[in-house]
Amino acid sequence: QVQLVESGGGLVQIGGSLRLSCAVSGRTVSSFSSYAMGWFRQAPGKTRESVAAISRNGGSTSYAGSVKGRFTISRDNAKNTVYLQMNSLKPEDKAVYYCAAVIQTYWSTLPARYDYWGQGTQVTVSS
Repeated sequence: QVQLVESGGGLVQIGGSLRLSCAVSGRTVSSFSSYAMGWFRQAPGKTRESVAAISRNGGSTSYAGSVKGRFTISRDNAKNTVYLQMNSLKPEDKAVYYCAAVIQTYWSTLPARYDYWGQGTQVTVSS
């Protein structure tokens, strides 16, 4: 079984920053580099949307237009961890953020493509 555990969420003021982490463990420990990874978010009453995604070797990334230039996805395959650095946070960034994993080379922005999901971490942006 594969486990994904997000951390780093919390309450931040408008314009502030947070860094989310997603640690992957389980039988995948020796093969984390086989997984493309994605960050998604879901606000109340809205569908889950892709925020950022990264290929399995980190060489290719994708960002939603609403976060491009503010968020950065990265991964450390030696630590089995993917990160989401979020800067210049806005009230509309408030959501539960999920990381997800899929065994493939390139990233995907489609939630249905991902095989494994974390439990989510809440991000709240206030004035």
